[in-house]
Amino acid sequence: MQGNRQVSPAVSKRLSGPSRWVPLLLFFWLLTLAVQAAADEDKAPLSTVSAVDMNRYLGKWYEIASYPAWFQKGCTGSTADYSRLPDGRIRVVNRCYKKSLDGTLKTSKGKAEVVDPKTNARLKVTFFWPFKGDYWIIDLDDDYQWAVVGVPSRKYLWILSRTPTLDGKVYDGILRRVIENGYDPTRLNLTVQPN
Repeated sequence: MQGNRQVSPAVSKRLSGPSRWVPLLLFFWLLTLAVQAAADEDKAPLSTVSAVDMNRYLGKWYEIASYPAWFQKGCTGSTADYSRLPDGRIRVVNRCYKKSLDGTLKTSKGKAEVVDPKTNARLKVTFFWPFKGDYWIIDLDDDYQWAVVGVPSRKYLWILSRTPTLDGKVYDGILRRVIENGYDPTRLNLTVQPN
């Protein structure tokens, strides 16, 4: 009599509700991760600078250009301030004006820690516990007047300067090196900064 077996209304509701989509969504999410991992294997591992003097790196940086990021949508006049915390970690204070330099000031505070003490070029940054993001210094001026920050997936990229503007020849040199590091410079958006 197995053919006449009836499913209880509670089970029937579970099988027809939103939960029936969970396995399918999980499958597509895992498939997306696998495709991304395969695409990343085609690229050489992201290299960082050989050494960063963190005391010289601290201070204020102006964003000159960046890849679009959901957490910076509509930002102009973006800056980052880094300072040492008593426990050795780094305080991060990011600021930007929404939509224009006359817009509302948005401030995000976080903490960073060096995860590669041999070079100090690889950090993890957190703005919302327990989520941490990579912050890799992949190019740096000898005098710490500009820096380029990326992530191993190459999803994000920032070009930073100690001043609101950057010399065109310096910027062109940075673009050549980001290409060598596997980045697409056509994805960069110039950041509006005050004159």
